Amino acid sequence: MPSDSYLNPASDDFPQPRPAFWIGQHDTARVEALTDGHYHQMQNCGYDFATAPITNTHFHQRVKALYHSHVSALQASTTLTSKQKTNPSLPDPVLPTLTDEDTSLGPCPYIGNVLAYSSPWIDLGSSDPVVASLSRQALNLEVAFANWCGVRSVVVPGPRADEDARAVAQFARAILETFDVATRVNIIIHLPMYREPGLEEKTPLLSTELLDSREAAAAGQKAAQTEDEIDLFGAWDTWHTIRSVCNYATRLYAGKLPKRLPEMELQTRWFAEPLHYLTLGPTTFQANKSGNPSLSRHHQDLIFTYMRLKTAPWFLLYDVGPTTASLDAAVASASALTSDFPSLADAKSSPLPGVSPYIMYMNYLQRQQEPYSQLETETLTSFQDWLQSPLQPLSDNLESATYEMFEGDPVKYNLYEEACYQAMSEWKTLNKPTSSPRSANGGPLELIVTVAGAGRGPLVTRALRAADRSGVPVQLWAVEKNQNAYVYLLRQNATVWGGRVNVIKTDMRDWAGPVPLTASGSPASAPTKVDILITELLGSFGDNELSPECLDGIQRHIARPHGLSIPESYTAWLSPIATPKIHANLKTVLPNDANAFETPWVVRLFQMDFVAQKVPGKPRFQQAWEFVHPVWGSLQEQWEEIKGERMPRTLNGGGAMNNSGGLNEHNARQCHLTFYCRPRGVCHGLGGYFESTLYTPQAEGSEGAKKDLVELSILPDQIDRKSRDMVSWFPIFFPLKQPLYFPQDSELEVTMWRQTDDSRVWYEWIVEAYTWVGAKTRVKVGSSELHSSKKVACLMQ
Repeated sequence: MPSDSYLNPASDDFPQPRPAFWIGQHDTARVEALTDGHYHQMQNCGYDFATAPITNTHFHQRVKALYHSHVSALQASTTLTSKQKTNPSLPDPVLPTLTDEDTSLGPCPYIGNVLAYSSPWIDLGSSDPVVASLSRQALNLEVAFANWCGVRSVVVPGPRADEDARAVAQFARAILETFDVATRVNIIIHLPMYREPGLEEKTPLLSTELLDSREAAAAGQKAAQTEDEIDLFGAWDTWHTIRSVCNYATRLYAGKLPKRLPEMELQTRWFAEPLHYLTLGPTTFQANKSGNPSLSRHHQDLIFTYMRLKTAPWFLLYDVGPTTASLDAAVASASALTSDFPSLADAKSSPLPGVSPYIMYMNYLQRQQEPYSQLETETLTSFQDWLQSPLQPLSDNLESATYEMFEGDPVKYNLYEEACYQAMSEWKTLNKPTSSPRSANGGPLELIVTVAGAGRGPLVTRALRAADRSGVPVQLWAVEKNQNAYVYLLRQNATVWGGRVNVIKTDMRDWAGPVPLTASGSPASAPTKVDILITELLGSFGDNELSPECLDGIQRHIARPHGLSIPESYTAWLSPIATPKIHANLKTVLPNDANAFETPWVVRLFQMDFVAQKVPGKPRFQQAWEFVHPVWGSLQEQWEEIKGERMPRTLNGGGAMNNSGGLNEHNARQCHLTFYCRPRGVCHGLGGYFESTLYTPQAEGSEGAKKDLVELSILPDQIDRKSRDMVSWFPIFFPLKQPLYFPQDSELEVTMWRQTDDSRVWYEWIVEAYTWVGAKTRVKVGSSELHSSKKVACLMQ
């Protein structure tokens, strides 16, 4: 019988090829859309798609003529003295609709492979209101027509400077309007990664052509003054303003890759942004030893990083050929070859273009991509930045498929087995007492082991394997409340474990404890204690699936003082992040889920940026709190000792937190963390992670050496060292309703609470931004509101 992977070549068992490069061509000198012949010759050069200007020079001249006629009419009808002002109520000129003379673009068989390019002379940020109005109207006409033709994306050249906030805001407002004009196409803002000299748009703006030459000269002088002062984050600031005004609409932008890549902080900032095209021009490439185009190692690494995205970007090569003239010659030659019967010599001398050397290099680069790693299977890649609601393990019974997904991680279970093996081996080495009646009065060593929340039994299997490896006999209990999983556990015990396991169906918090076999083989008269309690109740934030609350209900069975819990402790960690893609997705979820921005989401954070830097005393990842097990002397134990009965799970009317009885208040937590952010940026929420110590060795290793802890971690800077290739947990994301912008050299103050009212657990969080204005003076520059997941709290019942 063939396996599923044999029947399905796309299975994760087969190495999958890296994404193919989709490469397009853009010519800044092109003023007419490609003809069918031009497009076919472009394909012969190796390109997959090409840009097309939406309008031509006729439309350009018509806009300028309308401006001149409007100004002339205004001057003819109004006689102004030096003290008079133009009536602001006079109407601006209205640009008539497009005609067939204004554009050569139209529906065609390959329209899906056409990238429409808006006119670069359009000046949406002009200080002249008439020029700005005409530019806005021209853009709307172009976008509407491109949308009608069926193109998928329209590229709009972005603002040419970042210092003029008025012009940037004006540009952003005009882009917002295009979303109503074009309902289907993507609006792509063409911006550089930073304002590197040589990447400027060369086409004069409408303002430069129409306004007084003195104004144009003054603008050019101002640009020359700022040319030597490159603000690396200026272009990103402009983009952030545009997408904020557009309310994080699901639109994309293209970035021009510079000749010299900037610092890594700016590269990771742009990596987090929604990207559809990477634009490479002639200055980006450099000639290799044979004179062919190539890219630097830094550019290659950047491209390979982008190609790891679930939706990999496309490439747009500009001004590297073929030119319009060469395409005209190729079309004419192709027409001659098909209409006549040329000789071989004529065919050989034909100017038909071959594959572009730039395309050949990009194809070579495509083949140089490293194969997928174990963490980049097709399944895991599909989970990039995909929002998942946290599990409710106490109130819900998990499906078999959910258990199966968790069981597919050998790294986690190898670590659990190692922790059990070391604990059992050291138990024998240290000659510790046990809770088994068979070990009493000098009997052979035997441990009482319990797996609580056994699920389908993977930890049971590993505990039995650890016992066999260590040579320490065990009596093992598997406790599970899910009645469906209970059936599976019974079957596993009969067919796999050889009846070595006592399977118990109950909530672990209600379990009366193990009743072991005595030396005579008969059950003991009363429950005994547990030597080793094993659980896998950890969530993405450590405690978010109520591991502390679950263990509170069962840890009373752990033997004192020698009994232990695996895991023995876990810590929650936080870091502020920028993730515009997830923020935009949450906005689309919000109409159907009023709590979207109050929910801690489980998500494989990928296209994101850590906005904090690592500095002394303020690391990028900081610990929020810790839980340690077992906990002796809990409020529940005190109640039982005094009243001789189990404490109810809820007590109302007390003075504890949230007017509860305080039963679970010892599991409440609070933290206040300070993160340093060197460049200016924006925070969309908090990335949450956890680490856990499964077992701390108590005996010395060989030659007195201290043994390493058995740990697992999902912290980005620790996972490779402690639990490499582990995939059981994705991070947790605490979103902010409104993105928090902060200036350069800011400090983000993060305050979070773990709250409870004895029946449920939830989180509350707030982020504040401060900046230093003096040696001892710090001012607040922004703050989020207080978020609370109380309405989607994790239930304790």
